[in-house]
Amino acid sequence: MLDKNKALVVFSGGQDSTTCLFWAKSQWPDVHAITFRYGQRHVCEVDIATELAAEAGVPITIMDIPFISQLSTQCSLTNDAIKMDCVKPADAPPNTFVPGRNLFFLSIAAVHARELGIMNIVTGVSQTDFSGYPDCRDSFVRSLNVTLNLAMNEQFVLHTPLMWIDKADTWALADRLGVFDLVRQRTLTCYNGIPGDGCGHCPSCDLRRKGLEEYLKRFNNKK
Repeated sequence: MLDKNKALVVFSGGQDSTTCLFWAKSQWPDVHAITFRYGQRHVCEVDIATELAAEAGVPITIMDIPFISQLSTQCSLTNDAIKMDCVKPADAPPNTFVPGRNLFFLSIAAVHARELGIMNIVTGVSQTDFSGYPDCRDSFVRSLNVTLNLAMNEQFVLHTPLMWIDKADTWALADRLGVFDLVRQRTLTCYNGIPGDGCGHCPSCDLRRKGLEEYLKRFNNKK
């Protein structure tokens, strides 16, 4: 039987998933984390995730799933020979999109949650700032939730606390949770593997920086 008081966070050690980790800790008494090595160029995110989970007192499981990079040979995050798209193409997702990544992450997380008797699964996807990634949309998550429950005859609940908020609001949530400085200084969002403010020019850093600037503007205007 799945325990409604337990949660599993799909955790990369980035801005979004770290905010979700502490959000989960505010919602449930027993929180676990899972992270993945999938052949990503910024694989050092796994080390960051491990360190942050330990500091938060959250048990973490590391899963090696290299088949994702074998499937996604035309993705700039799994093939260093491909230059990242800095601007989203008009008629397709950017080449930083890893096909099937969230499908596999959440499916594996659900199997792991079942083993641990965990009902709640938390992921940091957002349709507001989804960068053109189709597997960050609410319709995908809702559909997968139904599929996972049918596949395992369970009653998992997929939670997406960032789904309808933008990056500025994600910074605001981290601030309310008391982890603004930790998220700003210690997380790794950068596709080039540089913690904190990152490289400053990859798509992920650009989105993160713009959100931070907007939040700080809002914050200063409230003073």
